[in-house]
Amino acid sequence: MRLLRGVDHRKPVFSEAVVTIGNFDGFHRGHQTVVARLLAAAAERRVPSVLITFEPLPLEFFAPERAPGRLQRLRDRIDFLRTTGLDAVWLMRFGAPLANLSAEVFVDRVLHRTLGTRHVLVGDDFRFGKGRGGDYALLERMGEELGFSVESTPTLADGHGRISSTRVRAAAQAGDFARVESLLGRRYGICGRVSHGDKRGRLIGFPTANVRLGPQPMALRGVFAGWLFTRDGEVFPSVTNIGWRPTVAGTEQRLEAHVLDASPQLYGKLARFEPLASIRGEQRYESLEALKAQIARDVDAARAVFANPSLQQPA
Repeated sequence: MRLLRGVDHRKPVFSEAVVTIGNFDGFHRGHQTVVARLLAAAAERRVPSVLITFEPLPLEFFAPERAPGRLQRLRDRIDFLRTTGLDAVWLMRFGAPLANLSAEVFVDRVLHRTLGTRHVLVGDDFRFGKGRGGDYALLERMGEELGFSVESTPTLADGHGRISSTRVRAAAQAGDFARVESLLGRRYGICGRVSHGDKRGRLIGFPTANVRLGPQPMALRGVFAGWLFTRDGEVFPSVTNIGWRPTVAGTEQRLEAHVLDASPQLYGKLARFEPLASIRGEQRYESLEALKAQIARDVDAARAVFANPSLQQPA
């Protein structure tokens, strides 16, 4: 898969392509259906398949206080897209220059001139361009002029409604990880490289593997029991905090995993945390001693989760 970044959208990249556009946060079963249709449409026309997504996500740019937490870090989103068979992903920097492009200019420069678009898949409620001035009908009109067709993306539903990132996020925040797995079609996890932290966990008797999560808030926040995997094939039960660490006036978002009954050397390794159960929300404590006492209770709660006889260690 070709990853396009920093592309000058006034210059051609492809002479022909089939294109879809969206956030694709979580890459749930609905997203997978869209990409499958994109690949089929590209194969029918014998042209490349291109998915356009954004960083930051548009609502994070326009109204960060209203933007929902992310299901995936950017790296996870791109890594999942690499597994799909797409020919290219265009990661567009969403800032003032892009936000101020009119819908008509976006279609002409991005879809027509840069990608040579022959077919576009978007939702029938898709809005784009400055002031959200573009819609499905505008795409159809301009497609007739510029030589591309427009198709509404397929909707995938289960017994509770349309599968969406909103539903995945709500299930994750409710601690219903079985429902999350059903909506995603796979176990939910957060990935990153283990780095050195401030060593406070070690000082209070609960050393942690630390993963910096970046500036965009994650959908999950709090303490969870779950599995910690490494790319080397190691699997550890853990109690893991995800958040901003208010007790120690944390200034960056982290995943901090305390491995139960082991002290593995994880620095520098790529790790993936898969939550099984929510233990509590993120809280601020008045002292490190109070935090230490709470973590001890969290460890006991996590042990109870792993003691469940129906819970099998992943292969």
